[in-house]
Amino acid sequence: MATDRQQDAGTVQDGSMQVVMIGLGDEKFALDAGLVREIIDPVPATKVAGARSFVPSVINVRGNVIPLADLRIRFGMPQTEDSADTRIVVIEVGIDNEPVLVGLTADKVYEVTEISRTDVQQTPRVGMHWKPEFIRFITKWREEFVIVPNMERILN
Repeated sequence: MATDRQQDAGTVQDGSMQVVMIGLGDEKFALDAGLVREIIDPVPATKVAGARSFVPSVINVRGNVIPLADLRIRFGMPQTEDSADTRIVVIEVGIDNEPVLVGLTADKVYEVTEISRTDVQQTPRVGMHWKPEFIRFITKWREEFVIVPNMERILN
């Protein structure tokens, strides 16, 4: 697991949090900017036999082989083809107390911004198509609800 310092690296003193806004289908997610290492254009992926369904392949990023996770599979969302807006967001998360780089496929990367931690909403236990333990919290961004995922739980 990431340390508290690592997990809240994007938190600013006034209760706001610096995030990278990404889109998956119609959903918007706010990734803690402290986890994001880089954003790249899609690169060829190599399927890995026997890999977990939501991390089906690996990619080469400047000589480093990193797993490529598909959050759509983890969240039970329909698959789509890559578009001109598709990007890979490379994040660093703690898995078994070790820092690990993982690529996440995003339909779109919107911007780096701040969200308020004062507008935090509880994750509903019903009506959601993903597990509540995958969500750190839900908040508002530009009058829309956005999900702040718990990447460590999603990827473990």
